[in-house]
Amino acid sequence: MAFDGLVIANLAHEFKEALCGGRISKIYQPEGDELILTIKNNRTNYRLLISASASLPLIYLTEEARTNPLTAPNFCMLLRKHLSGGKLLDIVQPEMERILRFEIEHLDEMGDTCVKYLIVELMGKHSNIIFTQPDGMIIDSIKHISLNVSSVREVLPGREYFIPKTMEKKNPLTVSREEFGDFVLTRPSSTSKAIYTALTGISPIAATEICHRCGIDGDRSTDTLDAAEKDSLYTGFEAFMDLIREHRFTPNIVYRGGEPVEFSCVPLTCYGDLKTESFTSMSKLLETYYAMKNTITRIRQKSSDLRRIVNTALDRSRKKYQLQLKQMEDTKKRDKYKVYGELINTYGYELEPEAKALTCLNYYNGEEITIPLDPQLSARENSVKYFDKYNKLKRTYEALEKFTVETKDEIDHLESISTALDIALYEEDLAQLKEELIEYGYIRRHAPGKNGRQRKITSRPFHYISSDGYDIYVGKNNFQNEDLTFKVATGNDWWFHAKGIPGSHVIVKAGNDQLPDRTFEEAARLAAYYSKGRSADKVEIDYIQKKHIKKVTGAKPGFVIYHTNYSMVIEPKIDAIKMA
Repeated sequence: MAFDGLVIANLAHEFKEALCGGRISKIYQPEGDELILTIKNNRTNYRLLISASASLPLIYLTEEARTNPLTAPNFCMLLRKHLSGGKLLDIVQPEMERILRFEIEHLDEMGDTCVKYLIVELMGKHSNIIFTQPDGMIIDSIKHISLNVSSVREVLPGREYFIPKTMEKKNPLTVSREEFGDFVLTRPSSTSKAIYTALTGISPIAATEICHRCGIDGDRSTDTLDAAEKDSLYTGFEAFMDLIREHRFTPNIVYRGGEPVEFSCVPLTCYGDLKTESFTSMSKLLETYYAMKNTITRIRQKSSDLRRIVNTALDRSRKKYQLQLKQMEDTKKRDKYKVYGELINTYGYELEPEAKALTCLNYYNGEEITIPLDPQLSARENSVKYFDKYNKLKRTYEALEKFTVETKDEIDHLESISTALDIALYEEDLAQLKEELIEYGYIRRHAPGKNGRQRKITSRPFHYISSDGYDIYVGKNNFQNEDLTFKVATGNDWWFHAKGIPGSHVIVKAGNDQLPDRTFEEAARLAAYYSKGRSADKVEIDYIQKKHIKKVTGAKPGFVIYHTNYSMVIEPKIDAIKMA
């Protein structure tokens, strides 16, 4: 979700309760566009992180300490000079903008009490931290913006501070019913877009949520709404904004699978049955959300080398497989050459010297046939030539029968590794996948470290608990699939796998129980989600008791055969399934 005005309103309320009346004891600038203020209030030290990063502007309370430079930057030294020991009087969010203004009282050089403002603008690439006088004159900023950079506003010492009005928008906290109808719902766009482009601080997801709560499709054009729908939309909008006015915030993260996809300060009902986790504070939510996002991003970056190796090997194997299939197709004419040789042997005595063809009866089907001949060769030599072609294609076919199976097995193996890379969440998962690639020769093993030991693999399968209390295990890679199926599962346990595509082995520990239908469905959902078909609407799942699963001698890990299985088609949705 965008760091919108609603989230800022939540943070402003949170900061007011925790920080107002407190004193600034420490100021650090660990990065060029980042500040950390330590504020002591009610016998508690609060650490406020403020980042004006163009890619990820943030502000929240944190307990995490940061490494600070030995020499403080100039902006940090300036703030220390003016604000150290200063008292935080108020925190204001003007007009639902993505801006927080900290009002700080301090003593000047003469010992007189005065007030300064620290203004935090959280506006994407235009984010900044600006230090001003009460009259709006800029003392300094963490980023200097000249007219060469922005024609809208200069942010330089000595210039007047103002909020740039690049778009005419209204404050959603004060917009009337008439203004909502005349200013918002007359825009030639979808209903949700009309809301977030006309009102300050409303992000696209917030606008979609407002429409959803009113039972209106946010993608509908505003000119298709009748009077009753417009009236209902404003009523729902006002109820939504009452949550902000009355500070009834519910910080929450929405998850799809184990990955966070959205966060908000109000419940997002538009995500249906996706799993939601609530937090006691927006600061805690932001710290958790971005830590998880950073972990996922880091894992994806670390997996890029492995993914490149797998994709390169896959491309090579697929090209080889296509070439083998083409060669296999070419060998289909081998039986024709055998018949030609036999017919020439049978009817060749009738040929005249230097004949270019033999027309005779094909005694295999009773039809007349014309066989091309080399006029420079005798009948016997033409017969031998065709038998040689037959034998060559026969040998090629027999070799290709084996090679195509091996190449297809290699493609299936690499696709299973590719799928495992998609579901890897931790570095330990990548380590086990790398070990598999080393074992099968796709990566060269490096010499052990100084202690002579290889890295210990600690990755474990996913563990879920069904709604009926049964343990469900999901393999993250082929090694884990192999262990789950042949070491963890016993005869009466149930085994699930996506039909005909790479995916995880899913094991339900049933013991001797008769599993409820709901547990079968939940295990099938897991098998669908942790497969190559996870983005499809529905996936066909095979399931069977473990005692009917067989391992093929010499097959790669995780590859099994089975017969007389059951099947079901199900959606790959797992948000309602509890992880152990």
